This record gives sequence, C-alpha cells and structure tokens, in this order.
Amino acid sequence: MRFVSTPEAPIPAGHYSQAVVHGGLVYVAGQIPKDPVTGAIESGPVEAQTRLVLRSLEAILLAAGSSLDRVLQTTVYVADMALWDAVNRTYAEVFGTHRPARAIVPAPGLHHGILVEIDAVAAVE
Repeated sequence: MRFVSTPEAPIPAGHYSQAVVHGGLVYVAGQIPKDPVTGAIESGPVEAQTRLVLRSLEAILLAAGSSLDRVLQTTVYVADMALWDAVNRTYAEVFGTHRPARAIVPAPGLHHGILVEIDAVAAVE
C-alpha cells in the first residue's frame, strides 16, 4: 500500500490521504473546489467548481502513476440536483470520450457551502 500526496491538489484537512494505491488501483479521496496554493474555496458557479475539482483529481492521479483516461469509477456529490446538467457538461468536457462508471449523489449539506465534490477509483499504470 502506498499513500499519495501532491502539492498540486489541496492538502487534506482531516485524517485521510489524498489517495491510496493498492493492488493496481488508486483510490482518490473526495476532492472539493479548493485552490491548492491559496487554500481558498472556489465560490463561483458550479462549472468553475467542477473544473477545479477535476484539476485536483487529475493532479493526484498523475502523482499516483495514473491519469484521467484510466479512471474506472467516480462518485459525484452535488449540492442541488438542479445543478446536475452544468456539472455533467463540465465533467464531459474534461473526460472527453472516456466514460468511467459513475454514481450521482444528491448532497445538500456539502462542507463549506460547496456545490460539488468528486472521488474516484482508477487503474495505475
């Protein structure tokens, strides 16, 4: 088992790792729209929050020896299902033709008032 940490994604604020690699897979903790340099929470529209979340997810995957095109599954937590179309469009832009398995979870009480959080499981090269 190997724990992954990169300064290119937000440093965990609690007792967890950015990701754990085990058995050829990387398990990435839920990423929120937090700037890894300033620590500021992105308070803009859900599209901006989703892009920042996916940028952090990608940075962690790269540090683990994986990439977005090796993602097997994601869980997307969204504060309001009315935002889903915008989240889905941004998600599709970032992932392109790659279509990992995915679950959508309505989560109106996300921490810091954020609109979206995403975790993932991916294959390691």
